[in-house]
Amino acid sequence: MTDDDTAPIETPCIRTCRVDWESRLCVGCLRSMEEIGHWGGMSPAERRRIMVELPARRGRISPDAAALGALRRKRG
Repeated sequence: MTDDDTAPIETPCIRTCRVDWESRLCVGCLRSMEEIGHWGGMSPAERRRIMVELPARRGRISPDAAALGALRRKRG
């Protein structure tokens, strides 16, 4: 067993779960629904690769969905 096997699963989830249907991404974490569904079964390397890609995805979220996500983040 390696350290990666016992470490908690890293996640970008911020509990702002709302899907932007145009981009098919979660407005909160920017993952696709497929990525969210498979997250627990992915290797740490796969999860890290996706997490590196996430910031570049922000521009794919529709302006209306992004505004709703920002509002939910402010409320907590």
